[in-house]
Amino acid sequence: MNTSFLGFPSSSLELRMVRGKTQMRRIENATSRQVTFSKRRNGLLKKAFELSVLCDVEVALIIFSPRGKPYEFASSSMQETIERYRRHTKENRTKPTAENKELLKIEAENMMKKIELLEASRRKLLGEGLGSCTLEELRQTEQQLESSLTSIRARKAKVFRDQIQQLKEKEKVLAAENAKLCEKCGMLPWKGSKEQGESEVPIDESSPSSDVETELFIGLPDGRTKRIVQPN
Repeated sequence: MNTSFLGFPSSSLELRMVRGKTQMRRIENATSRQVTFSKRRNGLLKKAFELSVLCDVEVALIIFSPRGKPYEFASSSMQETIERYRRHTKENRTKPTAENKELLKIEAENMMKKIELLEASRRKLLGEGLGSCTLEELRQTEQQLESSLTSIRARKAKVFRDQIQQLKEKEKVLAAENAKLCEKCGMLPWKGSKEQGESEVPIDESSPSSDVETELFIGLPDGRTKRIVQPN
């Protein structure tokens, strides 16, 4: 004899306690996920079939497995059902309702107003159409230009700094490669032009070769007088 508790059969109560509540999230275990997919897929296909028979409706169902394998059910013809769906959606897109037309018209008018405002602002920033501007509008435009110029200069300075830093890093790499090549060839590593200029031997002004004689000619080419200026 079946016993009951609060009007529910004991077997039904035990079933509710065992099953519990399923959490709607991805199943992490691959085996459990595949088993659940197979069971739920078959149940979904069965429900689609029952719906088509009980309610006399046209049903088309397509399922792709995680590996891309298709499963489908169609109460009549899958291709005909898909074509029917496409015709239906196309008719709805090409025949908007009066309410949709009004909304589209309002949206178009708002967009045109925004475009006009942006165009007027652009002309002001280019220095055009300023005749109708008030003093406050001119001050606001000037502030916008100064702010934009400040941002542009800051960005320009940052680009220069980044390029200089990149060139310095490249110079270090090339210097290291040059040192390795010179070491392999048994040569002294090349030093920069600045270091070379500093390492040049200075000319000794006290040496005889440093004396220079200067000749100065006075008068016409035929009768010019030669004067020799001795060095100090």
